[in-house]
Amino acid sequence: MTGNAVRRPGLDARGFLTREGSLARVPPAFRPVVTATRDRLTAVFGHRLQSAYLYGSIPRGTARVGRSDLDLLLALHQEPTGADRDDARALGAALDEEFGQIDGHGTLLFSRARLLSGPERYDLGWFVACLCTPLLGEDLAACLPRYRPDSRLARETNGDLARLLPRWRRRIAEAGATEEARRPLVRFMSRHLVRTGFTLVMPRWNGWTSDLHEMAEAFAGFYPERGQQMRTAAALGREPAGDAAVLAAYVGDLGPWLAGEYARVQGVKAPRP
Repeated sequence: MTGNAVRRPGLDARGFLTREGSLARVPPAFRPVVTATRDRLTAVFGHRLQSAYLYGSIPRGTARVGRSDLDLLLALHQEPTGADRDDARALGAALDEEFGQIDGHGTLLFSRARLLSGPERYDLGWFVACLCTPLLGEDLAACLPRYRPDSRLARETNGDLARLLPRWRRRIAEAGATEEARRPLVRFMSRHLVRTGFTLVMPRWNGWTSDLHEMAEAFAGFYPERGQQMRTAAALGREPAGDAAVLAAYVGDLGPWLAGEYARVQGVKAPRP
């Protein structure tokens, strides 16, 4: 039976991707964090802020106390400035310091115009519409189309791995020799590779999941010879160890192979301005 012969998770009855998170799914332990975040975003950004979203494990309801980070996306009325980014980092750091429930923070900032632009329709636009949970302001999903797990979406979300690998190699070289310095890179690159592997097969699998282990298993169903590598990456995405050999394998073997196969099957992401 092929992936298209069954109905997978993450789709509605018409085959469109559904939004995966909601405020109702926020675990009780994280609700004070979300409340404080909403209040402080308004205080810090004021009229600059068009919309604010949560994404990641907290709105999906899978966050782990003391292990999960706080992920935000902010849509501003204008293009973000250096001061905007500084304010976002300071706010995240303050929340991370105050609330032991979270371990780390990250905030993406974009203008409303960019999120709704044609070049971003099947990348950042899809991300907002399907993977982000509205927290404040206008929900831009109302201005975006419905999405299917097709090749266009696969290409425009993760079809740029080949362009990223040189940057990854530089980051590894600059990280230093300690396990502590390498651990965040293992976590980030593991997750990115698993998600890229999943979107490579997403049109054939015909569904959506954000669970790293489910992603790895979906990939392994189509590429069994690479399945164990992807399963290991999924495990390291949740419980990273700063192993230099892992990073070397990512940029020397799995990453280049995946970039080449992605280009062959789904094509290459269109360059952005």
